[in-house]
Amino acid sequence: MASRLLHRLRHALAGDGPGEAAVGSEAEQFPESSELEDDDAEGLSSRLSGTLSFTSAEDDEDDEDEEEDEEEAGQDLLPPGDEASAEDAERSPPSDGQRSSQLLARQLQDFWKKSRNTLVPQRLLFEVTSANVVKDPPSKYVLYTLAVMGPGPDHQPAHISRRYSDFERLHRNLQRQFRGTMAAISFPRKRLRRNFTAETIARRSRAFEQYLGHLHAVPELRHASDLQDFFVLPELRRAQSLTCTGLYREALALWANAWQLQAQLGTPSGPDRPLLTLAGLAVCHQELEDPAEARACCERALQLLGDKRLHPLLAPFLEAHVRLSWRLGLDKRQTEARLQALQEAGLTPTPPPSLKELLIKEVLD
Repeated sequence: MASRLLHRLRHALAGDGPGEAAVGSEAEQFPESSELEDDDAEGLSSRLSGTLSFTSAEDDEDDEDEEEDEEEAGQDLLPPGDEASAEDAERSPPSDGQRSSQLLARQLQDFWKKSRNTLVPQRLLFEVTSANVVKDPPSKYVLYTLAVMGPGPDHQPAHISRRYSDFERLHRNLQRQFRGTMAAISFPRKRLRRNFTAETIARRSRAFEQYLGHLHAVPELRHASDLQDFFVLPELRRAQSLTCTGLYREALALWANAWQLQAQLGTPSGPDRPLLTLAGLAVCHQELEDPAEARACCERALQLLGDKRLHPLLAPFLEAHVRLSWRLGLDKRQTEARLQALQEAGLTPTPPPSLKELLIKEVLD
């Protein structure tokens, strides 16, 4: 274990940045065996004792959810016998050699944590923070909640909740588009039984973390629209639905999380999704009587739009900015002149549609 960590640490400190290495070398940094190396008994015990929050339904653990019937079950990432070795490790006290190895591993991990912000370019970190067994008769499934974290202490994590079928759909879509690249990236297989035990869920949680880390490590995959949709699209759809039904406080939290997700990902999640997210934030802040925050969202959107005079969201953002500036007693002359120029050129009706109107009509695909 110690030798593996030393090798990985040296390899990481000598590694290239996220966008500089070729796809082949990126894949070599994340071999399929990495799940086997990291998912040891100590890590599993840590997850079950508090790192991973787990809630289970009271039904028979061998019940199958609707996802398990879609295809014949295979094996998890862990090889046969790994569960037995984990159980033996928990029952038997570690030897002196094992204690020394574990101590060295912890020291190396501490050194990595201290040095990673200065010595090596950082990618996103993914952590499954909770897993809930959901009963929705006649189906039953596990809902995994992941924290998506950028490097450095100043980045606040964003969160998503996905089930096994969501991960599987992503994997299939990426396999169709990037067959060669995806051949080096493993995916946790289904099982016929024991899908809802704490041990299986903890191991699968670790596998999903590594799976997303592997995908994000490869530039070709990191910019794939399917991966961007996996992270952002469900959040945007739920936020839009809540906004349309007038549940602005609940919608605001989702819009903010979607914005944080897009900031963490660092790549466009769609041609207009950042602008749509800012529109949702502005509408919710305005409806919740926070005009200063709503105006700040409009200003950010106008910066992103730049000189795109034909963009359908430009006039609504200008109109909202004018109205919010007037309400706050702030200078609105420049924005007002810009909006008037658009109207005189026949590029927008008078008055232009509101942000809320466009938000309700927008179709998210």
